[in-house]
Amino acid sequence: MGTLVLVRHGESRWNLGNRFTGWIDVPLSEGGIKEAGLCAVHCKRFEYAAAYTSNLARAQETLLIILSKQKRTGIFQHGRDPRYSRWIHESNRYNKNEIPIFASETLNERYYGTLQGMDKSAAEKKFGKEKVHAWRRGYVDRPPRGESLKEAHARMHPYLVKKILPKVRHGLDILVAAHGNTLRAAIKHLEGISDQDISFVDLPEAKPLVYEYGRGRFKRIEGEYGLDRPLR
Repeated sequence: MGTLVLVRHGESRWNLGNRFTGWIDVPLSEGGIKEAGLCAVHCKRFEYAAAYTSNLARAQETLLIILSKQKRTGIFQHGRDPRYSRWIHESNRYNKNEIPIFASETLNERYYGTLQGMDKSAAEKKFGKEKVHAWRRGYVDRPPRGESLKEAHARMHPYLVKKILPKVRHGLDILVAAHGNTLRAAIKHLEGISDQDISFVDLPEAKPLVYEYGRGRFKRIEGEYGLDRPLR
């Protein structure tokens, strides 16, 4: 019986500054590092066969902290990148304390375009509070040069169903450390949440949601989220 563990990254430096982050590669704050360490306690009972994360530091840092607290060594895979192909072919072997990590921009946070780096209050003053609210809460509304939530989910969904879920169905424990909006795509798929409701799902930072696969379906067995996500 396989298990899928979803973890949103811990607090980042720009979370503290109330700024839109998106694909800007901002590290964890001191509080986020502590959150990831506490998350490791919850994740410890699983024997992960593989881990998945985005190409962004805050998600990767969260993942590596979780694994380090469990005395596991994560080894990043680099696919068909010619810079790494030789050592992958010749020496990419693992012992029981090591785990392959697959990082992909497919799991990156929603791309916020022009809003990236802006203070959220300043964005409301420039574009109007109603418009910014629609960009942040609508499913198909798109910020200038950015992605809608629907587009971010469409980007992530094939990767989820083709790369991640088959491993869980084969009885493996898999860990995914990523971002609020791409993890919402996973939850939407696993729980059948509507387009209207998914943008209001409030995922806690660095606290796992655990799904177990059995009898042909996924069931959440641990972890909670709200349906009243604040505009933070």
